[in-house]
Amino acid sequence: MNRPLHRKVGIAAVIMMGSVFLSRFVGLFRDMAIAYVGGLSGEVDAYHVAFLIPEILNHIVASGFLAVTFIPIFTGYLASHQEDEGWRIFSIVLTCFGSLLVVLIALGWIWAPELIETVARGRRDPQFQTLAVQMTRIIMPAQFFFFAGGLFMAVQFAKEQFVIPALAPLIYNLGIIAGGIALGPWVGMQGFSWGVLIGAFAGNFALQYWGARRAGMRFRILYEFRNPDLKKYILLTLPLMFGLTMMFSMEIFMRYFGSFLPPGSIAGLLYGRTILFIPVGLFGQAAGMAAFPFMARLIAEKKIGEMNQLLNRVLRYLALVIPFAVLLMVLRHEIVRLLFQRGHFDAGATDLTAQILVFLLPGAFALSSYTVVVRGYHATQNTLFPALFGSAAVLLSLPLYWYGMQWMGASGIALAVSVSAAFQVGLLYALWNAKSDNVEGREVYRFYLKIIVISAALGALLEWFKQTGLSAIDSATVAGSLAVCAVIGLAFFALLLLVGYGLRIGEIAELFDRLFRHRFTGAHRR
Repeated sequence: MNRPLHRKVGIAAVIMMGSVFLSRFVGLFRDMAIAYVGGLSGEVDAYHVAFLIPEILNHIVASGFLAVTFIPIFTGYLASHQEDEGWRIFSIVLTCFGSLLVVLIALGWIWAPELIETVARGRRDPQFQTLAVQMTRIIMPAQFFFFAGGLFMAVQFAKEQFVIPALAPLIYNLGIIAGGIALGPWVGMQGFSWGVLIGAFAGNFALQYWGARRAGMRFRILYEFRNPDLKKYILLTLPLMFGLTMMFSMEIFMRYFGSFLPPGSIAGLLYGRTILFIPVGLFGQAAGMAAFPFMARLIAEKKIGEMNQLLNRVLRYLALVIPFAVLLMVLRHEIVRLLFQRGHFDAGATDLTAQILVFLLPGAFALSSYTVVVRGYHATQNTLFPALFGSAAVLLSLPLYWYGMQWMGASGIALAVSVSAAFQVGLLYALWNAKSDNVEGREVYRFYLKIIVISAALGALLEWFKQTGLSAIDSATVAGSLAVCAVIGLAFFALLLLVGYGLRIGEIAELFDRLFRHRFTGAHRR
């Protein structure tokens, strides 16, 4: 992989990592506000269930995959100096699929009571059902803003412009917080639902429209159902519409199976998911979004060898999620207490969420790696195989969720998430290696095994130190939790730095270089 490309990926990754960090940070404040208002209650469960139907609609029109399916087509026109044709297919996709989504939103709004009864079968409480339906109807129109905004962001990514798209999740979360704070005293959790609609319009639609215009967007309403590029787009998108992805199924299963458990279980799972997504988003999501346009270009230029080098390098970097996930496991009670324990979120809610978190965090590395591995397939415009593979894997994981729920409650659902994620990404990467003759993939497996062993030892040492050396600190208080986090955090970074340089693990050394020297280098220490 040539050095200028590596530097471009690095710069893009910095921008997206900053975006993800800020959005996760604001997202924490969002969930802190929700926890303060609702704690672990049935009303918070209803708020989270209200996202089920909108997310299914979002999945049907593949709003979350626009960068994956549209960028390769649009980039192909840019590479062949046919930008006008690129904007033509952009107009056709936005017009046709946007119209379809408007119709689906209307139908979903009408049939919301029946749909909520189906997706939350375990919770028959009429008050719960009514509240979930009301919030579903508020949130549902936001899906159009996500879809159109996704296309606006895709063209900016294709033009290698990342700053304005990076602001979308930040403004979206700020909108949710503003809605909850401003309207919560009068309408309770529905205030957060109105915030979803406001944030989606402002951050994902209006701002991205402006960004796309700056990138040269040219749009006109255009229905051309026989356009060959529209057919190509549909063929690429259909598997994603009907396929079951790891992330999508996790969101659905947490809510569906959680509805069979006592009130507050769904909320506990999703508070845990919020913490889980800190390392997943900061590492995996940022790396996947930043690397994909470059993957697509390398594939378009038929440079499969360089593509594999890029994929392997990103995956090795993502192995660093493992020690950070272990750190969060050691500090599980302290982290949950500091983030959420106030208002209606009491000590019992902290214990339940911390217990769930222990079983969610082992899947952090798999969820992070999946965002990159699956994009390898998408860069080749092969959406069918990963969709079929993902659907089969999700269906096979159903017994894990069911028996996990029966035996361990909410923690069993969390364990099912981690086990199924690790299985899926490991097998998907192995199949990619066989398909693309990626012989260096074996080294990636060895590297992950090394990091897992090191992280397990590091976690055991830190847990022992916390239980013995810090036992005098009352971590049940905010000051005590902060003190434990500070001491364990410093010990963690010192040990990780020692391991990185002592065992000559280049990725760890490079991470510290980037954190403390504020520079990106092309060096790849081994």
